[in-house]
Amino acid sequence: MGLKTSTKTFDERLQASIEDTFMQKAVAKAQDDQWVKREGAREELGHWEMWRELGEQIRKETIAYLPDYLEQFSDNVEKNGGHVFFAQTEEEARDYVRKVTLEKQAKKIVKSKSMVTTEVGLDQMLLELDGVSVMETDLAEFILQMDDWDEPSHIVFPNIHKNREQIRKVFEKKLGYDGDNEPVHMARFARKVLREFFLEADIGITGCNFAIADSGIINLVTNEGNADLCISIPKTQIVLMGMERIVPTMEEAEVVDNLLSRSAVGQSLTSYVTFAGRTNSDESDGPEDFHVVIIDNGRSNALGTVFQPMLQCIRCGACLNVCPVYRHIGGHGYGSIYPGPMGAVLSPILGGYEDFGDLPYASSLCGACTDTCPVKIPLHQLLIEHRVKMTDDLKMTHGLDDLTLRVIGKATASPILFKMAMKMDHLPSGVLSKHKQTSVENLYNYDGYLNMGPGLLGGWTSIRDLPRPPKGKDAFREWFKHHKKEQQGGQ
Repeated sequence: MGLKTSTKTFDERLQASIEDTFMQKAVAKAQDDQWVKREGAREELGHWEMWRELGEQIRKETIAYLPDYLEQFSDNVEKNGGHVFFAQTEEEARDYVRKVTLEKQAKKIVKSKSMVTTEVGLDQMLLELDGVSVMETDLAEFILQMDDWDEPSHIVFPNIHKNREQIRKVFEKKLGYDGDNEPVHMARFARKVLREFFLEADIGITGCNFAIADSGIINLVTNEGNADLCISIPKTQIVLMGMERIVPTMEEAEVVDNLLSRSAVGQSLTSYVTFAGRTNSDESDGPEDFHVVIIDNGRSNALGTVFQPMLQCIRCGACLNVCPVYRHIGGHGYGSIYPGPMGAVLSPILGGYEDFGDLPYASSLCGACTDTCPVKIPLHQLLIEHRVKMTDDLKMTHGLDDLTLRVIGKATASPILFKMAMKMDHLPSGVLSKHKQTSVENLYNYDGYLNMGPGLLGGWTSIRDLPRPPKGKDAFREWFKHHKKEQQGGQ
C-alpha cells in the first residue's frame, strides 16, 4: 500500500461507504466522543486560542527556515553517531531501508508509529525480501495487518471501521484465537503474540512525531508503549520522517506535544512521551546503529506556494473528527492514506490531481476543520485553492459540469441575464419537479420540488428536497419592490 489505497473510482468508493452503515455509526460515535474529550482537555489547559497562535508561529517559522533546521538536525544526528539519508522519492526511501536490512541480515522487523512508511510502500518491499518477517506493533495496525493489510481509515484511530466481533474473527482465522470478543481478552492475546516477536527483532522501524533540530533526537508521543520497545530492544533502529516533521528545540516540542495530545486523543499528555536517539555509552538499552530517513516525496511541491501552510500539520486528526463529510464516508471513501480535510489538501500535493483531484470537492467548505486545527492551517481555503488551480490553471474541468459552471458564471456576472433567469427559471423547472404537500418542514413550496436535477444539481437533488424556484412575480425582488412602493405610498 502506498499513498493511494484503492484502485476504485471516487464514485465507487463513495457508494461503498454509503452502504456501510456500521462504519457510519462507528465514525459518528467516535467523532462525538472525541469532541467531548478534546474540548475538555483544551479547556483544562486554558487560553486555547493563545496556544493555537503560538503553535502556528512555531510551525510557520520552522517551515520558513526548513533547510536550515534539517541541516542542523542532520549534523547533530551524525555527531551522536547516527546516520541521516535524504530521500527525494519513495523509491529512494525504500532502497535505503532495503540496503540496511540486507547489510544487517535482519530476519525480524518490528514497526510502530509511522504513516509515512505506509505512504512510501515500505511494508510491501520488506515482505518481498527473502526470509524477512515484519510485524506492525500498534494494536490497531496489528489488527489491520492480520486482516490481510486492510486499509486504515483514520490517521489516529486507523481501525475505527471494525467492531469487536470482526476483530475476534480475524484473530481466530489468522492466529488461532479461541476466546471471546472482549477487548481486554483480545488485547492480552495480541500482546503475547507481539512480545515474542519483539524479543527476537533485529530492526525497529518507527516514524517520529517531531525531530529536534538542536539535539539530533526524535520525539515519539504514544499510548501503548510499543514504540518505546521498537527503539529499545532491536540493536538497529530506522526512523522514517516527512521532512516537515521538525521543531527547533525541546521548548517548541513541549508546545506542539501539548497541542497534539489534546487535539488527537483529548489527553493532557499521552502515556509515553519519549525523546530518543542512538544509545549513549552509559545506557544499557537502545539502538547501537541509528538511521534517520528524511523523506520529501512531493512535499517540496508545497514550498513557496499557497499550499505551504499544509506543511504545518502535526497529524492530530482533529480536522477529521469535526468533518461532516468524513462522518458520512469514513476514511476509505477518500482512497488515500491521509483521509479527511487534511488528506484532501495533502494528497493532491503529494500524489497529483490525476489520482486525487476529486478530494478537494469532498468538502462542504463549512470551515469546521480550519476552526479546530491546533496550528491554524486554513484547510477549507486550501481546498478552494486546489479547485482554482484545477479549473483555471490546469483546465481539468470538462464536459457538462464545465459548461454548466461557465453558463452560471456568465449569467450571474450579467445583471440583464441574471434578471431574465430569475423570471424564467420557474417554468422549465416544472418538468424536473415532483409535488409535495406543504407542511411545517416544507414552507417554501412553490408548486413542487426538484428531484431529478441535471448535471451538478443531481448530486444535491438525489438526496435532498430543492424547492422549485417561485414564479417571477412571486420572487423576493418583486415582492420587495412592491412592498417598498406600498410603504412609500402610505407615507
